[in-house]
Amino acid sequence: QVQLVESGGGLVQPGGSLRLSCVASGLDIKYYNIGWFRQVPGKEREGVSCVSTLGGNSYITDSVKGRFTISRNNTINTMYLQMNSLKAEDTAVYFCATRWGTFSPSCRGYDHWGQGTQVTVSS
Repeated sequence: QVQLVESGGGLVQPGGSLRLSCVASGLDIKYYNIGWFRQVPGKEREGVSCVSTLGGNSYITDSVKGRFTISRNNTINTMYLQMNSLKAEDTAVYFCATRWGTFSPSCRGYDHWGQGTQVTVSS
């Protein structure tokens, strides 16, 4: 049974940083494309950043370029999203996900999902 479990969310002041973690079980992430997504109430889920198995292809949404970084540690089956210079508009539930097969430049077709972790940016 595949399970992805996010952690690291919380309340942070504007300009602050958080690092989200996502531990996978039931699959080996080194064979998967990985991605982070976010959703706010009333809006569609948005792809934040995705990267291919070997890191040769990646996507990052314009609003977080230069501030967020996706990474993985295959030895502990964990993916990360480092978020710096956080803004109020980054407030959302953040999800990690995996995709088997070819990389999607638009972060689509992800089929295993975590339950989400809330990130709130507020003073």
